[in-house]
Amino acid sequence: MKGNLEMFSLEGKTAVITGGAGVLGSAIAKGLGRAGAEVAVCYHTVNADKVVNELKKEGIKAEGYYIDIMDIEKIKACRDEIIRDFGKVDILVNAAGGNIKEAITSDKIKFFDLPLSALKKVVWLNLFGGAILPAQVFGEVMVKNKEGGSIINISSMNAFRPLTGRPGYAAAKAAVSNFTQWLAVHFAQEYNKKLRVNAIAPGFFINDRNRSELIDEEGNLTLRGKAIISHTPMGKFGDPEDLIGACIWLASDAAKFVTGIIVPIDGGFNAFSGV
Repeated sequence: MKGNLEMFSLEGKTAVITGGAGVLGSAIAKGLGRAGAEVAVCYHTVNADKVVNELKKEGIKAEGYYIDIMDIEKIKACRDEIIRDFGKVDILVNAAGGNIKEAITSDKIKFFDLPLSALKKVVWLNLFGGAILPAQVFGEVMVKNKEGGSIINISSMNAFRPLTGRPGYAAAKAAVSNFTQWLAVHFAQEYNKKLRVNAIAPGFFINDRNRSELIDEEGNLTLRGKAIISHTPMGKFGDPEDLIGACIWLASDAAKFVTGIIVPIDGGFNAFSGV
């Protein structure tokens, strides 16, 4: 039994998490650190310090770094700092992303009136900044690893089932899933057969951006929140910690023959037809 568990160990590995101080990114950072990885928490504000301090209190080697995932030169500067401090990158988790209200249809904003600038920002944030650019920059050093490594992108249920009101986000996350598969093949065929690329697709997790859409001021479910729960067989929203197991698996030698997949973590949402 002990031998089987050892394949999930991340001892001796360095993990980079973009968006590492966000709700989901910070949970993943802690999970990988507790599995033995040294962790580089990358974020666009000083919030990374809080996450790093929490990791250090648990005896995890961790450092925080500024990153602007919309600027490839800033990503390169972040990478170079991490290489200077840790010497290598074995795991890259692209946890940065999100949506903005200006790109969501509503009673006030019709699809025909969605600003191109807002749609472009959402696509840039989730596809380019959230997957392609970090994969280019960190992947360039990861392909040199003798033992390969693991890149984990964050897709979404929106990639499987486009949700009402979110055309830009759904399109971007569908592209993230497709890019994940493309990059998995490209790296294996052209650079390093041991460098794997996969994605997780979270279902519905409450964060500061979507809380008001799902829960009202009195703590009750909104109409949208009720619709989501009624279509989730497990009958609840996900907890950030629910993502950790899949990320440890995909990052570890336990998944050394797994590449090009997208793993739903959704309480059964994608499997349920509604009847």
